[in-house]
Amino acid sequence: MAPGHLSQKKCKAMKKIQIIGILVIAIAIGAILASLSSSSTYADFAEAKAHPGSEFHVVGKLDKNKATVYDPQADANIFTFFMVDNGGTEKKVILHKGKPQDFEHSEQIVIIGKCKGEDFHASDILMKCPSKYNDGKPMESNAK
Repeated sequence: MAPGHLSQKKCKAMKKIQIIGILVIAIAIGAILASLSSSSTYADFAEAKAHPGSEFHVVGKLDKNKATVYDPQADANIFTFFMVDNGGTEKKVILHKGKPQDFEHSEQIVIIGKCKGEDFHASDILMKCPSKYNDGKPMESNAK
């Protein structure tokens, strides 16, 4: 066998490996970019309303002056309330889950979902509850 013939086989094998390597890297980069573009970001109600197909995290507080509605016998996976975002905009929120425990006591709420029409449809909720400690000392309760 001629020495040139052996090096041509090695060259063809190296080209195939390089092409496969480039394809694998391209697919990995595409997958990373696709996952980043579909991930949700923090926004206010105005931005969520401007992009109705996109998912957002909206931070705000419960409007305690408006009623919350949860009727588990009618639908245990629907809970509605009104929230004011950090920009001061109020919106009706429809949470597609049951009412979270100690919901009324939360200091801050993060809802995850999309705007649909005039309402915000949330698929998940995160709550920051008040701390029971103040400067390392337990808070005193007024209830006796």
